[in-house]
Amino acid sequence: MSALDTLRQLIARQGNERLTSIGVAASIGWLLLVVLFAWLGPDDQARDTASWLIWVVGVILPLALIWFGIWSAHALTALRNEADDLRATLAQMRAVQAAPSHVAERPEPVPAMVPRAAQPMRPMPARAPAPPRPSVPADTRQARLELEAPAAPDLTPTELFLALNFPDGPEDREAIRCLRLALADPGMARLIRAAQDVVTLLAGQGVYMDDLQIPETDPALWARFAEGQRGAAVSGLAVVTDDAALLGAATMIREDEVFRDVAHHFLRHFDKLLSRRAEMDDPGVLAVLAETRSGRAFILLAQVTGILGDAPHVGDGDDATPPEDEAL
Repeated sequence: MSALDTLRQLIARQGNERLTSIGVAASIGWLLLVVLFAWLGPDDQARDTASWLIWVVGVILPLALIWFGIWSAHALTALRNEADDLRATLAQMRAVQAAPSHVAERPEPVPAMVPRAAQPMRPMPARAPAPPRPSVPADTRQARLELEAPAAPDLTPTELFLALNFPDGPEDREAIRCLRLALADPGMARLIRAAQDVVTLLAGQGVYMDDLQIPETDPALWARFAEGQRGAAVSGLAVVTDDAALLGAATMIREDEVFRDVAHHFLRHFDKLLSRRAEMDDPGVLAVLAETRSGRAFILLAQVTGILGDAPHVGDGDDATPPEDEAL
């Protein structure tokens, strides 16, 4: 089961629990109204068989309607989930049929092109200076309209997962749509661009996020991390065991100043995202987001910088990673 399927099941379970809670609350409210009516109602009415039958029907019928509505909502949710699964299966089948028979290999790094020697340019004939154009006052209405643009809405957990995982290709239209939604928000756009820079620079040194094996992590640890706990308290999140990836990332942070700045920028923005989403989502959503390509890069860099406990030692000489306070 993929991380996206796990996320969808988590969202569906939360929706079912919410519907059940609504049904229980509505039933309790109706029963309280019935008890209140029976307590405050007149006592001199005849209690024959017909009146008791009407009374029982009046009590049970609304309860039956409430739970019929809840059952219908559950059935509709199940049908929608089955339709989503069917669409995903059909998309995978189309992708398999459209894929070439041979396995695509990673392209070798293309060497940088050497610029040709600049040739002397032919002198241009002198032109008469053009008469100055009259200055036109700038129209500031467009600037005011741009400042008054509404803020982008928060992404759903599924949209956020697809945006942080990046599209697999031009055919991955759903991921491209989610990525565009994320880029519409200035804060998310900074995080997405920083994540793309980190993933690209790591891939240039042979550290590919698709090759990192990230097991399922404890959602409670991500809740602690979102609350601000660091070090040994969240050491269970340091799940990257690929020594080559750890060595490559630590070496880049130690020796490449540009990558170090980009990595710290990415760590700060991803940390802010986790803190913000922890206020609106279940901790299980945070654990699933960690399985995206951006989440894997975050765990890798947080692990080699000591945010998730003691940083691994890389060779001799100076420390390979900056202290934890400098990273976040």
